[in-house]
Amino acid sequence: MNSLSVTILGFFFGFFFGAGCALAVMYSIYTGGYRKGVEDSLRAEKTDRYRRWLPWAEKRLEKERARQ
Repeated sequence: MNSLSVTILGFFFGFFFGAGCALAVMYSIYTGGYRKGVEDSLRAEKTDRYRRWLPWAEKRLEKERARQ
């Protein structure tokens, strides 16, 4: 193999697989957090974390509605 083909293969495996795996990990963390948030919001007894972040989320929604 010449050096150009080795360079291209190295770039492909290093960048595309590396970036793809990193994005897959970040997506799984994001969706796991989203699921946990939906689960907390549907509980009859709200968790401390939910009660602590609820005013912040309501303020943020009000700001977004005011912009529109």
